[in-house]
Amino acid sequence: MPDRIRHSGFAALRCSADEATAHIRPGDTVAMSGFTGAGYPKAVPGALAARMEAAHGAGEDFRVRVLTGASTAPELDGALARVEGMELRLPYQSDPTLRERINAGRLEYIDIHLSHVAQHAWFGYFGPIDVALVEVSQIREDGLLVPSSSVGNNKTWLDLADRVILEVNRWQPAALEGMHDVYYGTALPPNRKPIPLLHPDDRIGETTLRVDPAKVVAVVETDAPDRNSPFAPPDDDSRAIAGHLIEFLRHEIARGRLTPQLLPLQSGVGNIANAVLEGLADGGFRDLTAYTEVIQDGMLGLLRGGVLRMASATSFSLSPKGIDAFNSEVDFYRERIVLRPQEISNHPELIRRLGCIAMNGMIESDIYGHVNSTHIAGSRMMNGIGGSGDFARNGYLSVFMSPSTAKNGAISSIVPMASHVDHTEHDTMIIVTEQGLADLRGLSPKQRARTIIANCAHPSYRPMLEDYFERACRESYGLHTPHLLGEALSWHRRFVETGSMRP
Repeated sequence: MPDRIRHSGFAALRCSADEATAHIRPGDTVAMSGFTGAGYPKAVPGALAARMEAAHGAGEDFRVRVLTGASTAPELDGALARVEGMELRLPYQSDPTLRERINAGRLEYIDIHLSHVAQHAWFGYFGPIDVALVEVSQIREDGLLVPSSSVGNNKTWLDLADRVILEVNRWQPAALEGMHDVYYGTALPPNRKPIPLLHPDDRIGETTLRVDPAKVVAVVETDAPDRNSPFAPPDDDSRAIAGHLIEFLRHEIARGRLTPQLLPLQSGVGNIANAVLEGLADGGFRDLTAYTEVIQDGMLGLLRGGVLRMASATSFSLSPKGIDAFNSEVDFYRERIVLRPQEISNHPELIRRLGCIAMNGMIESDIYGHVNSTHIAGSRMMNGIGGSGDFARNGYLSVFMSPSTAKNGAISSIVPMASHVDHTEHDTMIIVTEQGLADLRGLSPKQRARTIIANCAHPSYRPMLEDYFERACRESYGLHTPHLLGEALSWHRRFVETGSMRP
């Protein structure tokens, strides 16, 4: 099998994961690769967790600050969380152990727009980056690094870190080379220049990552898969949501506000997103493009079937079946997929200029269209805002989707007042549940409320919402956005106290 480390200087730095952890010190800020369970380091985090556990057993405090691209996997977030090895984590997470530690107040977590992470690191807001721990698929003879299945913030981590540890993962297909587009033209204010990307399939950068060889202190070889959890097939609610959205898009085409090729699609990950993608295929759409964060199973099928002409993202999020499909036809997909740094994939100016159609999930929306994407009952973090804010604030259309109820009807996703607001009414255009679609464009707050309640609320909660809104319109302190402050969050209080929002 061809050597994946073809640079003699880097080859001389080969070592075990245990040996590599000697370059990570208590209190370090460690910036790691990884985005939605793809391209994260597989070996060194586990070895570091073992070293931390031993230190804690000896009465020593060994914790680090961890920065990534987005969520990673149990081998990273889970391993370090289990041994209380993180004092801070950002910008997005999905590991259940890490989530439990965050909500127990045992580590600090910063939820931040994904487009902000790289520039805030460059601005120095996170302090010095001590170590970059980055997975790559190979190191070329010239010392350039071929990224693996995600790009994320790796360019920034490699540029800013004092020390660099590379994991070279043989499991990642060597044929990934050429799929990436790493743009090195960004600068800090006041020297910024326009990013010369005019279409989703433009290539404006390089296919490899650069690194200063003098900063590389260890190279670890691995052969381990990405986190590749299978997706459940879309359920009836997801298909109903997709049906409402596809019908809406057809209506927009008929009104002349969209062409049959739509505009570049951005889609979150999960059952609803996959159902929407299936709906596009079943609905006869062709020659579409995607400018998004993540390539998931549904997009591979759309590319293979000609529904999507190309897709731009920063990472993959594939099931085992999806990975097999990708690996079996990697040459085909390499010509139709571009992986970019997330500061480009999520760049607000590019999203606005390209006119993306943003489709994201939500936890809840209130009757005025304020959307909560992150917190349960206002205080328990779920995952994070991710890139939804980057796209919702700047997209041509901003769509938020959710089943109208959760936990077998104990929770309504349409509530009088959102318990936490990630996306204000000013950034929310479309709300969709399995009950229907609310088009909020051009509506005042009270018009929004009537539309959301009528179209999106579950029938078992709709009378309660109508009663709240009618009384608020009579008794509220102000009548522009009527609320009854004494009971606006009573549904959430009732859920916390009884386990259900129902009276």
